[in-house]
Amino acid sequence: QVQLVESGGGLVQAGGTLRLSCVVSGRIFRPDAMAWYRQAPGKQRDLVAGISSAGSTNYADSVKGRFTSSTDNTGNTMYQQMNSRKPEDTAAYYCTLRYGSTWSWGQGTQVTVSS
Repeated sequence: QVQLVESGGGLVQAGGTLRLSCVVSGRIFRPDAMAWYRQAPGKQRDLVAGISSAGSTNYADSVKGRFTSSTDNTGNTMYQQMNSRKPEDTAAYYCTLRYGSTWSWGQGTQVTVSS
């Protein structure tokens, strides 16, 4: 069974930098897709960045130029580098991956950006 565990969240001032990590265990094959989502209080969970099986990335317009998603060489750890943080980036951040039509999710890590 695939498990994902996020870490790296916390309180950061606007304009600051933060890097989230997501450790993946229990996988055998490279997933069909990986992604980061976020959910602010009272709002739906939205896509932040996606990573295809070929390694290409796509980003939500709200984070383009500020966030960078990547994986390590083994594909067992995902990273979300977040620069120039804004208060509206405050949310719980989740990593996820897909095999076929099945998505597996981490428990989330809270990021709070103070102005």
